Amino acid sequence: MTTAPPRPDSPYQSYVYAYPHKTAYRPLPERPGLRELWAGEAQDALSLYLHIPFCEVRCGFCNLFTRIGSPEGLTTAYLDALERQAVDVRTALDEGARFALAAFGGGTPTYLTARELERLCDIAERRMGADLRAIPLSVEASPATATADRLEVLAARGTTRLSLGVQSFVDAEARSAVRPQKRAEVEAALDRIRAAGFPVLNIDLIYGIDGQSEASWLHSLDAALAWQPEELYLYPLYVRPLTGLARRGEQESHSAWDTRRLALYRTGRDHLLAQGYQQVSMRMFRRAASPQAGASEYACQTDGMVGLGCGARSYTSRLHYSFDYAVNATEVRGIIDDFVATEDFHHAEVGHRMSGGEPRRRHLVQSLLQAEGMPLADYRARFGSTPAADFPAELAEFTARGWLADDRDRLVLSPEGLAHSDAAGPMLFSPEVQALMTAYEAK
Repeated sequence: MTTAPPRPDSPYQSYVYAYPHKTAYRPLPERPGLRELWAGEAQDALSLYLHIPFCEVRCGFCNLFTRIGSPEGLTTAYLDALERQAVDVRTALDEGARFALAAFGGGTPTYLTARELERLCDIAERRMGADLRAIPLSVEASPATATADRLEVLAARGTTRLSLGVQSFVDAEARSAVRPQKRAEVEAALDRIRAAGFPVLNIDLIYGIDGQSEASWLHSLDAALAWQPEELYLYPLYVRPLTGLARRGEQESHSAWDTRRLALYRTGRDHLLAQGYQQVSMRMFRRAASPQAGASEYACQTDGMVGLGCGARSYTSRLHYSFDYAVNATEVRGIIDDFVATEDFHHAEVGHRMSGGEPRRRHLVQSLLQAEGMPLADYRARFGSTPAADFPAELAEFTARGWLADDRDRLVLSPEGLAHSDAAGPMLFSPEVQALMTAYEAK
């Protein structure tokens, strides 16, 4: 593993899970009111996301907004603030607003106790009006916190998809990634999850860990497949500033690491395809004929996202907004403390205006990085143009690299293009967003 910036030709530039990235957000001096922001927005099929910024431990690769542990009373105070925010946000939405998807993320939502998870569901249902038993609900968990009482609550309240962060079934690799867990603990958690009866089990795995070989990677994949998960996410390892792995220093050259990660990706992809899984994106694989019981990568990035919690984003067609973002433990604690102390949640504080060509770029990014690609007719209907006319230089470069498949009706990445999704996505960022991200000071 290496902590140096990626080379310009690296296939691993950045994981594009949202456009623009939060590092392009800036304080909004005018602090626009939420009612103003949501006025005129389509609200008949909103997505709801509740963020819980607590974990029992920070993994070595983690650069998410999360706090390790919580002093006495903090989780209660956080849920109090979350409920105040829910009340204020709901008043900004139309009376007839409806939610079509919901997700609890973090951090680790199952860090909360069973009783606190009941309250979290109550906030989503009673304060926001989301019928959790009638819509897909996805919840993230860790092996240590996937206890029987917590899982019982989540199953009873309508959770359709439980995502377990495993990363590796090899104990030595888990230690190398600074994820202190034993395989026996993981297997016990999976047994409890299957017993709880969630329609969809997702297992997260990581490739590119120091010391990981093709044989050990296949060992982890087969250990996961033994549980017949409906979904599997295969993540390339990234080492980001301010993370535990970044403090270790370089373990191998960047070129060698790139080569190893790309080889492991292809091994994992081919293995899952041979086992009857369908590729949804570079990272996501779904077992054939399994239910789609949670928000897909595409769906969770659509306009109409209502986020609650200090690490959550909200998306309207004109503005993406959130709270401040940090990775450093001291900075994270300060942001959480500020959130807990907030009484008025009627305004957007930090965000990015989606003006000019940004909506087109976002639509292209979030569509093209899916294995099924983007119907050209959909783009033309929404924007009255074509991707070739709007992004001639970028798509010409993709074609030259062999990243686009030959399809008259859809813009689709080739298998090689899909393998290079983490390079293709950033190449579609606007110069303005790139400048903002470059200028951002990590904290």
